[in-house]
Amino acid sequence: MKTKTTHLIKQNKNILLIALGVAVFLLIPLIAMQFNENVDWGIFDFVFAGALLFGTGLAYELLTRKAGNRAYRIAVGVTLGVSLFLIWSNLAVGILGSEDNPLNAMYFGVLTV
Repeated sequence: MKTKTTHLIKQNKNILLIALGVAVFLLIPLIAMQFNENVDWGIFDFVFAGALLFGTGLAYELLTRKAGNRAYRIAVGVTLGVSLFLIWSNLAVGILGSEDNPLNAMYFGVLTV
């Protein structure tokens, strides 16, 4: 018999797993910085990447929480994954030229559409 308490614990468990996954993912550049001088992340980079990854995972969890349709969950996952990749690549190196090119800002308009 499911109660509200067990449902709440399951939801919080999923959010905790998302946070743990983000932390493990952020260990990759942290460890790489110890062995390679080409990886140069500051504290702002870690905070922003963590917020972006956690926000994407949290959005997926909230949007698919009550979805019973597998196709819907896959579509939401692909949409959020592509959006994450678009933001990450645009901020990291820029899609048009360097990351300082003002034309790169139009790609954020794609996400609003």
